[in-house]
Amino acid sequence: MSGLYLDHNATAPMRSEARQAWLEVQDQLAGNPSSLHAGGRGARALVDTARETVAGALGVNEEEVIFTSGGTESNNLALFGALRAAGPDSGLVTTAIEHSSVQRASEALEEDGHPLSVIGVDKEARIDMRALESAAAQPGVALVSIQMANNEVGTVQDLERVASCLPLGTSRPLLHTDAAQALGRLPLPLGVMGVDLASFSAHKVGGPVGAGVLVRRRSAPLRPLLHGGGQEGGQRPGTEDVAGIVATARALELAVEERESYARSSAALTRQLQEGIAREIPDALLLGPDLGGGARLPNTLNVILPGCDGRVLVARLDLEGLHTSAGSACASGSLEASHVLLAMGFDEERARAGLRLSIGRDTRPEDVSRAVDILRKTATKTRAS
Repeated sequence: MSGLYLDHNATAPMRSEARQAWLEVQDQLAGNPSSLHAGGRGARALVDTARETVAGALGVNEEEVIFTSGGTESNNLALFGALRAAGPDSGLVTTAIEHSSVQRASEALEEDGHPLSVIGVDKEARIDMRALESAAAQPGVALVSIQMANNEVGTVQDLERVASCLPLGTSRPLLHTDAAQALGRLPLPLGVMGVDLASFSAHKVGGPVGAGVLVRRRSAPLRPLLHGGGQEGGQRPGTEDVAGIVATARALELAVEERESYARSSAALTRQLQEGIAREIPDALLLGPDLGGGARLPNTLNVILPGCDGRVLVARLDLEGLHTSAGSACASGSLEASHVLLAMGFDEERARAGLRLSIGRDTRPEDVSRAVDILRKTATKTRAS
């Protein structure tokens, strides 16, 4: 990728190991995994092995792994599938800072008659636990969906505490988490966290675009979004993308194996980036929890540079060779202010000014120094224009 890329929360360049795995399958595969002939059996074996790899990396059972087309489909399958299984009047609790796929799916479910409660956050994007406990205790609530780590400001939610806020017994709602940004950056003891459904996206960790995973605990009722064959336990029918699944498994396995080293290196570089910005642009405002406190992603920095519209700044930085985002990549082309920053209490002007920088596996200290220099020069020009 040309230029200086600090937008890894949007997508990570495909890892060579995942690309090689993808190419090997594409070059050799000659069968549908549902076919009974030798080619089909070979394809099925590849899918089964990939499922075993993903299950091992995430610490779940193989039958709990559902391959999807990405994080958006995984989130939609979790929300629509759980509430449709629970019944027409079942309710949903979520937060004001979720990814757009959860946000839009929640709104669609509300339009279909499912009661929706949206929990607010504080100025660091931490959810209101008292409000969560009250909302989850309402009759008919079947699902609580809370992002493990926010894609814009990097705030990490305490899912174990979230789970402890849910009612006990037969009235306990399922707990879903969008863990796309947490994968490869945070520990993922899903069982300890009390998570029933977890969504992942391959391209966030160097896998292929258009591939993802939904982990569904065996006890979690779920109805499919699509109808067709019996693939993926009947939850995600359609001929499997064998090459994409194999490449996904390889990327996910490596991300989990390298998590601790990546977290250390990216945290150090994020600290270097923050200190450089604070030195060169003293009025820059860091968003989210303090660095190094464990309550934020190690690779993510979101700042407001007063006097700079985020979208204008992103465009000018791009011209200088620095690739960044103004909020979520799924919404960065939007004219709207960031819904995350609005939920954190910022006004419309400031909610348009957030600049997200996210460190990748191959980012180097000299890249960070260069980025700070570009930011200083570009911010000065933007304010003067």
